[in-house]
Amino acid sequence: MSWPLPTTPEITSPVSGVGGGDQATHHHSSHPHDPRKDVMSTGSPGQHAERGSDSQPHVPVLLDRVLELLEPVAGGAGAVLVDATVGLGGHTEALLSRHPELQMIAIDRDPAALAHSERRLAAHRDRVRLVHGVYDTLPQVLSAAGVERVDGVLFDLGVSSMQLDDDERGFAYSRDTALDMRMDPTRGRSAADVVNDYSAADLARVLREYGEERFARRIADAIVRERRSTPVTSSARLAELVRQAVPAATRRTGGNPAKRTFQALRIEVNDELGVLERALPAAVTALRVGGRLVVLAYQSLEDRIVKRTFAAGAAVTAPAGLPVVPEHAQPQLRLLTRGAEQASEAEIAANPRAASVRLRAAERIRDAA
Repeated sequence: MSWPLPTTPEITSPVSGVGGGDQATHHHSSHPHDPRKDVMSTGSPGQHAERGSDSQPHVPVLLDRVLELLEPVAGGAGAVLVDATVGLGGHTEALLSRHPELQMIAIDRDPAALAHSERRLAAHRDRVRLVHGVYDTLPQVLSAAGVERVDGVLFDLGVSSMQLDDDERGFAYSRDTALDMRMDPTRGRSAADVVNDYSAADLARVLREYGEERFARRIADAIVRERRSTPVTSSARLAELVRQAVPAATRRTGGNPAKRTFQALRIEVNDELGVLERALPAAVTALRVGGRLVVLAYQSLEDRIVKRTFAAGAAVTAPAGLPVVPEHAQPQLRLLTRGAEQASEAEIAANPRAASVRLRAAERIRDAA
């Protein structure tokens, strides 16, 4: 029995409530049982950066390095990898093409991205299972697939090029579009809901925490004043309100002054940091011993979460000075990268959206006590 390509049933985030979608029949893995498996934009350009049509897909960010890091775990008999943010399918396609026995579970919250990946991955339809959901539902996704442990998990965080380039999605501040910003446009509140319904204090908190915006309160107050007469529903109007609210000197440096505001709204709308906080520990738990976790982040708030999670997993938890470290206090992870790796100048020149990527990777070396 083989894994079919169509998407699985709805998988909804138990905490954030975002995710889910297409209804389909449950299917299970075709590989034999393996005892190891007891299964200009709202942010930095480059996020999830693949471009092009189905016939001319471009290469995803840091593809060679991702393939290198997952090589030791992707080629074994019965290997199962998870692409937790499949997007346009570039990393998954390359992995499946490189490893003819590999099985993959590919998750995305965006139905349009899944439809694109379904076409792109059609040649591998018997070895990939597409899931419409948010990546913090990884335990439920694996349970539905009949998989207990996996050999690797890949996260390519942020906004995809398809989302950035689609005027209907409202992610861009450089064009006049509706304020939406939902990665899954079928559910949840939009950016317009946040902008028009949140109090000035809550808006300022979002801009300060998620956009690291120095002038958060000034921008929030300007939005509240504007919406008293007319709701703020377009990206161009919001961008202009931000420009008017910040000091003139700030407008002349650092690019578009609306960048941080749009990033903050996108993170709030999609609960991106909360989802990541829940997803990374779930991914570590899902890995077999020897399995690998690779994460590509594109802004500092995400990268801090990844760095903190990896550091905690690689740390000895016993008090200093013990002659022998107990087994339960030994590290669970071994770091595979020294700090965060970045794209080369050549890759950035070919694909400017790779400029802000930060890659970190780790290997699971011990089961939890």
